[in-house]
Amino acid sequence: MNAPALEITGLRTEFRIDRRWHAAVRDVSLTLMRDETLALVGESGCGKSVTALSVMGLVQPPFGRVAAGRIVLDGREITGLPEREMERVRGDRMAMIFQEPMTSLNPVMTVGDQVAEALRIHRGLDRRAALERARGLFEEVKIPSAAQRLSEYPHQFSGGMRQRVMIAIALACDPAVLLADEPTTALDVTIQAQVLGLLADLRHRHGTAVLFITHNLGVVAQIADRVAVMYAGEIVEQGPVEAIFANPQHPYTRALFSAIPRLDMPEQALSAIAGRVPPLDAMPAGCRFAPRCPMARSGCEREQVLAEVSPVHAARCHVATGAFAHA
Repeated sequence: MNAPALEITGLRTEFRIDRRWHAAVRDVSLTLMRDETLALVGESGCGKSVTALSVMGLVQPPFGRVAAGRIVLDGREITGLPEREMERVRGDRMAMIFQEPMTSLNPVMTVGDQVAEALRIHRGLDRRAALERARGLFEEVKIPSAAQRLSEYPHQFSGGMRQRVMIAIALACDPAVLLADEPTTALDVTIQAQVLGLLADLRHRHGTAVLFITHNLGVVAQIADRVAVMYAGEIVEQGPVEAIFANPQHPYTRALFSAIPRLDMPEQALSAIAGRVPPLDAMPAGCRFAPRCPMARSGCEREQVLAEVSPVHAARCHVATGAFAHA
């Protein structure tokens, strides 16, 4: 039980632009234990969703490819599995909650049949048994009047209830790993808190490992055990949530924290990160954050390594870690 539920090593995912391949995710290594939540944070366009889609086997030629790395799920390497084999893995040992439930649910199928579908495919249940299990899942994710709502369609549900349906679908086959791609983005604050509480409760109850993708650091503080900060396709800082929040090391992580409004400082000036995430076909050499970094200096043009700040905390910045001090 001490083996990781998900182990990603040296992942490189590329997309083709003007007949050339460019890395959207580069040398990403993550380990996710059972009954643990790892938050993957960063601005839009940093490669968070591409990382999750790569794990799910949903980045495929001719326009995208997983060019390098290993993905080990529950002790089994799934890198490069044929599509037929990946179809047996998705929705069974590994499941994903997508960002916008209205576009993820089939508008012409009842929500009950959509939950039951995974059970019929992966568990071989007949329709009646699958729908009974779906009713139990609806009750578990706290959808009221579960039996009656099985026969309704997605448009008859609110945003928060649609997200609960997505969670029920993801949990139907008791997966070892749950990938949640900004599942609270489209929800108001009250419903967001309910969904986060539900995910935390279900994680503890099922022992599920959760990779939680978000750009909301407030959500991270509430739900995560560990944090991996991503910028321009690379992990730039990683560590326990307490260490990242108390002592952020990478300038990008510090900039993210500086951009959060403080309720105890009503007169504060809002801070913004100058510039934008570089496009795939125009990545700077060395540190990819250097063109936007107020701490940029000599050495930033060199390739950066993810170096230890402490035994459990690492950052990809030679200024923060002194990685080139003795070079």
